[in-house]
Amino acid sequence: MSVIAVLALDGVPGHELTGPGMCFGTAARHHPHVAYEVRYCTAPGFRGTGSPAPFAIDTPWSLEGLADADTVLLPGHAGFRDEPEPAVADVLRAAADRGCRIGAIGTGTFALAATGLLDGRRAATGRPYAAELARRHPLIDVDPEGSVVDADPFHSAAGALGGLDLCLHLITLDHGTPVAIETERQVFMQLHAPADAEKDTGPAAPPAVTRHSLGPTLRWLEAHLDHPLTLSDIADHAGLTVRGLNRRFRAETGLSPLQYLLRARVQAAQRLLERGDEPVERIAVRTGFGTPANLRHHFQHHTGTGPRVYRTAFRSMVAALTWADGKRAEAAEREGPVSADGRRT
Repeated sequence: MSVIAVLALDGVPGHELTGPGMCFGTAARHHPHVAYEVRYCTAPGFRGTGSPAPFAIDTPWSLEGLADADTVLLPGHAGFRDEPEPAVADVLRAAADRGCRIGAIGTGTFALAATGLLDGRRAATGRPYAAELARRHPLIDVDPEGSVVDADPFHSAAGALGGLDLCLHLITLDHGTPVAIETERQVFMQLHAPADAEKDTGPAAPPAVTRHSLGPTLRWLEAHLDHPLTLSDIADHAGLTVRGLNRRFRAETGLSPLQYLLRARVQAAQRLLERGDEPVERIAVRTGFGTPANLRHHFQHHTGTGPRVYRTAFRSMVAALTWADGKRAEAAEREGPVSADGRRT
């Protein structure tokens, strides 16, 4: 089991504190072979999260909880412009010395930068604070867009949606792209689930499959979703009997071949709904469901919502994040640049 230690400094934004638990917890819940322990550790002086809705947390872990962690996550906090407490800087340096992976969310990059660990490396923070981070720490190559930056063993990104993009990046490194994609969709559905709707998310997603004998067949299957594939077709491609194919699929994916095919078709429909404007009728054909009614039936069973609702909710989320990020950047520009001592100039 991989231990993820989230270090909470006083005034941490609530969503940056809860985001990692949601993301890593969802990955483990929907993928039987994925195991994460998310451990919340408070730093000296921690009283609670920041505004607009501050709350306290009760955890048995303080800084010692980082000692055996595989990954340390450092969210932002209210006093991010201040030098971190010596004990915090020491525990971060100790984690780096033993080869621990360290991720910084949003303004959490400032605390990590203050340790000197990011000198000579590339890093990211929230877009409104990128220029300030670059001025304060000229030895760091700051990504102005807040994109996920991988400077192994240090990883950083903006804090949008609690740093879920960074968490998904780490899940990709641990378990591959298929697990990360499915985790992203499941988190998205949790964020936008109607309050009065009962959800049936269907069977757990299959494990990521990358290095085994079924790999070529799985890639072939996913490239031919629009074909009326049968068990015999899949078995012929794999060079197996139908009985052997079923046994192999169960052993390596946890699903039967037709269950895997159905899951792949639903995931392909999700991608098309997210990234394009094709009508549902066309998506049903492209993904092998044939008719809109068939697509709606299986899509509802596996995601808990209909295709059109899914598309609308996804677009609304993207628009809201883009709008909020733009407003923060505009506000930062109006207030003017920040000097190295934290004052507006």
